[in-house]
Amino acid sequence: MSLPPLVEPAPELTVDEVRRYSRHLIIPDVGMDGQKRLKNAKVLCVGAGGLGSPALMYMAAAGVGTLGIVEFDEVDESNLQRQVIHSQADIGRS
Repeated sequence: MSLPPLVEPAPELTVDEVRRYSRHLIIPDVGMDGQKRLKNAKVLCVGAGGLGSPALMYMAAAGVGTLGIVEFDEVDESNLQRQVIHSQADIGRS
């Protein structure tokens, strides 16, 4: 028994998106339909720390259409070695 997909595919990928995601498009389990679903997907990430920040970076790079981030911590210098989405300029931001 297979379940129906949770996300409907987006109407189209642009020429630039086809170029960007060309490696995904040749993977049989992803293909054009899967990439269109990623484009239409909405993901909420609770926590943008040592695990959440690289996960967010990879989801964005994979073409997830909408990313929401919930993070209540304040960026500290000790966070910078593991939180790849922050830099020195972000210290003190919440």
